[in-house]
Amino acid sequence: MMLEPLVPAILSVRRIPDAAEALLIAYGADPTRHRSLGLITCDQDDALYVALDEATKHAGVDVVFARSFYAGAAHGSGPLSGEILGVIAGPDPEEVDEGLRAVIRCLENDACFYAANDKGDIAVFPHVITSLGRYLSALAGLQPGDSMAYLVAPPMEGTIALDAALKAADVRAVKVFPPPSETNFTAAWLTGSLGDCEVAAMAYAETVMAVGRNPRER
Repeated sequence: MMLEPLVPAILSVRRIPDAAEALLIAYGADPTRHRSLGLITCDQDDALYVALDEATKHAGVDVVFARSFYAGAAHGSGPLSGEILGVIAGPDPEEVDEGLRAVIRCLENDACFYAANDKGDIAVFPHVITSLGRYLSALAGLQPGDSMAYLVAPPMEGTIALDAALKAADVRAVKVFPPPSETNFTAAWLTGSLGDCEVAAMAYAETVMAVGRNPRER
């Protein structure tokens, strides 16, 4: 199985060393613990969610805001908007800088969508997180360090593929996001051993490609 990576485009990265209290509160930070904010936008929301989680493993920061924009990156409100705004908060600019570096490393070298057909107009996100950080583990109801398959695809492909993934390995669904999401995809988070998460993710990707090749099979 060969999948062509679609590397996320990082559109903006900025830091506010000493954020105003009203801004901290508005974006979910705690002024008693957080002073500095780091903001980033890119054109792949799910890749950034994974990268923000990665930041919590490398720096004393919290993910205080992460929100996908409606209709996807192709319909952004401006050239720097992309598909998502992520915000991390920390006690000082140095911790925020370290967190942002971890986010960027993950986006450049790890988390990304893949082209699931020759035309490149079907995308799949069959990502396996070896060890969850504090952000996604809390959202998933899991523990930091647990493994998780983070699976995303268009509605038809993703629905059929989720069924295949759940049957391919000893995994359980901790969250299923039926379509439409803000970006009109569907998603699921599965957990199990690292090996089972990897098997499930591979079955998911293979099924997305199979549905794309033969969308009207009975």
